[in-house]
Amino acid sequence: MPYTESDQEILLKLARKTIVQVTHGRPVPTVVLSNYSSSLQADGASFVTLIKHGQLRGCIGALEATMPLVMDVCEHAEAAALHDYRFSPVSYHELNDLLIEVSILTAPVPLDYTSPNDLLDALIPGVDGVILKNGYQRATFLPQVWDKIPEKSQFLSQLCLKMGASADLWRKKPLTVLRYQVEEFSEK
Repeated sequence: MPYTESDQEILLKLARKTIVQVTHGRPVPTVVLSNYSSSLQADGASFVTLIKHGQLRGCIGALEATMPLVMDVCEHAEAAALHDYRFSPVSYHELNDLLIEVSILTAPVPLDYTSPNDLLDALIPGVDGVILKNGYQRATFLPQVWDKIPEKSQFLSQLCLKMGASADLWRKKPLTVLRYQVEEFSEK
């Protein structure tokens, strides 16, 4: 990071092409790595977010880099369009109403803290993406979620709920907390 404007445009076009293909029942486009810059060929972790009329319509991604970034974006564009359990699959009739946003993540780093107040003090709204883990339960909010939930304690409570735990779990016991940052860009 940071990615060039050209790289951003390529990833957004690739995400859109993938969504067009899969909503028409065709496979994800074949990615020929040698056609892309070295930064797009490198392993990367991304989230693809779909917005329709200002509302979330799908969002799926990876927290850790396991494949070349261009392939990661294609995989998550398909998943956001067809496999986000919170929404019905996107239809091709919706394509003109969708805005695509790509977030490329830095590697998550453990956040050490000693108390709930210490955790609150350590978080940087609008900058930190946060991962909470409690045993097998896990959830994340991208840094963009701070725009909708700017208050730190409410942010953590909502993240606990997303994880399937009680809203106040972060106050009751030490959780594994990791943070990361993103480079986010979207279609104009």
